[in-house]
Amino acid sequence: MNPEIHPEYKTIKVTCSCGSVFETRSTLGQELQIEVCSECHPFFTGKQKLVDTAGRVEKFKNKYGAPKNEPEAAKAEEK
Repeated sequence: MNPEIHPEYKTIKVTCSCGSVFETRSTLGQELQIEVCSECHPFFTGKQKLVDTAGRVEKFKNKYGAPKNEPEAAKAEEK
């Protein structure tokens, strides 16, 4: 990299809210505080919360009503 046009690429210390500390390289040039890292993120720890999609569908149907039975309505229009 050309030193005249590119910022310096330095080693910095990154501290997570869980207490994990690691070093990486960045152009930031100062220490970095983060909220979530690979040590505490649910995707990496396997403690991922699963969303009950069936419950959401039932809630939607209860709120807006189930659709009418389409084949019976089509038969009635044909007659």
